[in-house]
Amino acid sequence: MQRIKYTILCAGMVLSCAAFAEVIPAQTPGASASATAAADGQVLSVAKRLIDTGKASEAYDLLLPLEFERAGDPEFDYLLGIAALESDKPDLATLALERVLTVAPANVAARMDIARAYFQLGDMTRARSEFNVALQQNTDPASRATIRRYLGRMDAGGIVKPTRVTGYVQGGLGRNSNANNATSQPAIVIPFAGNAVATLDPTNVKTSANYYDAAAGVNVVHNLDKAWGVYGGADLSQRGYNKLGNFDARYLSAHAGVLLGKEEDHFRIGVNAGRYDLGRVRNRDNTGLDAEWRHMVDAGNQVNIYAQMMRYRYANPAMQLNDFNQQLAGVAWQHAYDDSGSAVSLSIYHGREGEASKLVNTATLATGRTDGAKLFNGVRMAAQMAYADDLMLSLSGGGLAGSYSRTNPYFLVQRYDKQADMTLAADWHYAQLWTLRPQLSYVYNKSNIVIYRFNRFDAGVVLRRDFK
Repeated sequence: MQRIKYTILCAGMVLSCAAFAEVIPAQTPGASASATAAADGQVLSVAKRLIDTGKASEAYDLLLPLEFERAGDPEFDYLLGIAALESDKPDLATLALERVLTVAPANVAARMDIARAYFQLGDMTRARSEFNVALQQNTDPASRATIRRYLGRMDAGGIVKPTRVTGYVQGGLGRNSNANNATSQPAIVIPFAGNAVATLDPTNVKTSANYYDAAAGVNVVHNLDKAWGVYGGADLSQRGYNKLGNFDARYLSAHAGVLLGKEEDHFRIGVNAGRYDLGRVRNRDNTGLDAEWRHMVDAGNQVNIYAQMMRYRYANPAMQLNDFNQQLAGVAWQHAYDDSGSAVSLSIYHGREGEASKLVNTATLATGRTDGAKLFNGVRMAAQMAYADDLMLSLSGGGLAGSYSRTNPYFLVQRYDKQADMTLAADWHYAQLWTLRPQLSYVYNKSNIVIYRFNRFDAGVVLRRDFK
């Protein structure tokens, strides 16, 4: 039996050496020890390059035949362990990485990787123990952030399940200084009518009101295998005003799609649909496609590229002149400072709203909405800082500029809008899965057409319960 094993091992070594004959020079019977060491070094270099380029299985096949003679060499064992781990062989990875830690117990990288292997095997007790040791040994912020994420996943239920269901419910109260997003001027000048002064209906003038908010949502992700997954979900939100019932708003949305890739580098594409009610009456519907590629550059930096195509259609025949199609694309970057959750993000985007109605507008004698198509550019920035273990402070803001294609027949100018907004909030996680969020927000919309010029201040508090 031993002879058979030895024969098989030798055969594997011969096949491996033949496969890499172009990389590793053949050794003659009189080759020196230094030449042999150089050849071994080339094997490890090739294996490392294969692992770095995502070919861990090839690296594992290269190294495995050499395990009999090289086991105990920390450099070899570490590469073999990583190749096994990245080839979905966590049980074999633990054997090689245990040998590394026996010789070099202070090797933090090997400690983290063996913890990952135990995590994949579902041995949460040993995984947690190894992660905690690595956390004590490691002062690198990026590595500590990675360890915290794994520990958090274990606290939330351990290894990732094939199907994950999350959800939330929330409610809130607040006051809005401009519930109808209207101008503060009760009378306006109309250039088309010889600069005649027109008095606006009170519902079209800035009005403040108290409100309540309510929302709930659910999201499901199902992993078909290690690369593919599907997702779906729905959200319902409503805001009601105490004295402006005509501006009560309700929005119901649903989404579904396909995921491809791993957590640190994945692509998704999906469909979405929604219905918006205003004053308890159906106002408009939207349907569309969206896609996103997310890439984790490293433990602290993430890049997103996204695009969206949407159709907006109004329910009231009198409003169907305003039907439009929207296309939007953008890029976002997020940087996490440490494992506490403190982070900053930046997003820029460009889009277009094209007219979709075939109805003739009697004001312009053309089809579509009065101001025509719209081009817009926007930017958003956000920062959050962990003030304590259970308190997160955040500040976000953005700007949006949009120009329209047609001269407004009543105000005799092409409409141009600039909008800026800012929100300050504090998330207090006073209990597991419970969050209390007081927030202040301000919006200012500047327009060269007075009826679209407004500002709004909103102060409120929201109580949220998550389900995981």
